[in-house]
Amino acid sequence: MARRSTLSVIKSAALPALALFVIADFAAFAIFGPNGLLSLAGYHQQKAEKIVTLDRLKAERGRLEHHAALLDPRHVDPDYADEIVRHETGQVRPDEVIIPSN
Repeated sequence: MARRSTLSVIKSAALPALALFVIADFAAFAIFGPNGLLSLAGYHQQKAEKIVTLDRLKAERGRLEHHAALLDPRHVDPDYADEIVRHETGQVRPDEVIIPSN
């Protein structure tokens, strides 16, 4: 009879033990997993890096939009067009100084 009561205790404890194991497994993944609490600091760092990259790209986009506006076919900026032509034909030297005329 003692054997039967031990077996019934093991059977009755198996389901709660399995439930505790599943809960512990989920808790471990929530803390240590790839999307867990410990990886949250890494996400903040990645976000800061992405914001810096976004700001740099916005500045580059603004510069490109300005250059595109200077090359608008309806009113091309002659100075900018001359600069591009000289650069593309190899007539620009690194030691050149541009003197604006007023």
